[in-house]
Amino acid sequence: MRKFLQRLLTKPVINLANKWSSRPDRKRVDEALTDLHANINAESGKLGPVIPFTDRDKFVILSDQHKGARDGADIFAKAAKNYLEALDHYNHNQFFYINLGDSEELWENLIVTIKHHNKTTFESEKLFLKRKAFIKIFGNHDLYWDNDPLASVNLLEIYGEQVKIYEGVILKTRVNDKPLEIFMTHGHQGDLQSDGNWFSKWFVSDIWGPFQSYLCINPNTPANNDALKTAHNEMMYKWSSKRKNTLLITGHTHQPVFRSLTELESLYEKLDAAKKTNNSAEIETWSQKINELHLKGTKAPSFKGYLDTYFNSGCCCFDDGDITGIEIEDGCIRLIKWAYKGKESVRVVLEECKLEDLKLS
Repeated sequence: MRKFLQRLLTKPVINLANKWSSRPDRKRVDEALTDLHANINAESGKLGPVIPFTDRDKFVILSDQHKGARDGADIFAKAAKNYLEALDHYNHNQFFYINLGDSEELWENLIVTIKHHNKTTFESEKLFLKRKAFIKIFGNHDLYWDNDPLASVNLLEIYGEQVKIYEGVILKTRVNDKPLEIFMTHGHQGDLQSDGNWFSKWFVSDIWGPFQSYLCINPNTPANNDALKTAHNEMMYKWSSKRKNTLLITGHTHQPVFRSLTELESLYEKLDAAKKTNNSAEIETWSQKINELHLKGTKAPSFKGYLDTYFNSGCCCFDDGDITGIEIEDGCIRLIKWAYKGKESVRVVLEECKLEDLKLS
């Protein structure tokens, strides 16, 4: 019966959840990001720190673990081993870890439940905190960290010391003798259904959560890459493209974006470049990859004029256990994933670019 209901109801319920989970408003997005960016620059440490960095510094940006209760609704459970292996790698190699929010699923679970079932992951995160190399940003599903009077007590119990929760962070450096800012936040700002909205919380906790638990559904498939940018990601890009010498990195949508393009959009761009040079081998390669995404007949979008200003870390809860994130190291920015190869967790570089080669204007 459960499998029958999975086949019958999974798609319509996920469509309903998607309809109500994200309703971005362009004006609200622009105002929220502009205000947060200005406030962090004006008063570092209040809503978020400003951190100068050089090529010697290393950062990893991960988001959207949605740690749960290890039940049928816990979309992090299958990815937990990849997450722990990734943290071990980054801590061993002295990376600074920026967690971009929705780390804990606190719309579906009580904090006491999260603490009980995620002790190992919290212990791994503590290692970064001990090195003073950890920033925790809140998202819409763990807004608790920012607005509950008992949040500081629970953070102290989890991490063994006080942890300040931020809404964003700005990294600053110089590239090609020009200033460069990398502005990071969760990305739910301006979303009418996620930015503290009561209906979304009710739907997730009372309707979607129990249903998801019973049918063991994880809506975060790798196919999220195989599409054009979501409306919310498109709005984030448009905001970033208007800022001089600024990159924006968010999470929230669970859709990895690198240099303002999703995987599918990047394939179309590569196909277009191959056609311009009449490279028949590459034309066949990129066309085949696009066809493998079952999008035959899809009209190729135009990316003329696109700038490399927007990135999205994806998520750490794909239904195959993969996690994606962003690395900044040695003057490069990378989109990476950690995937299972047999019983091992393997790091894969999906895209890479030198900061100095980014097209920002």
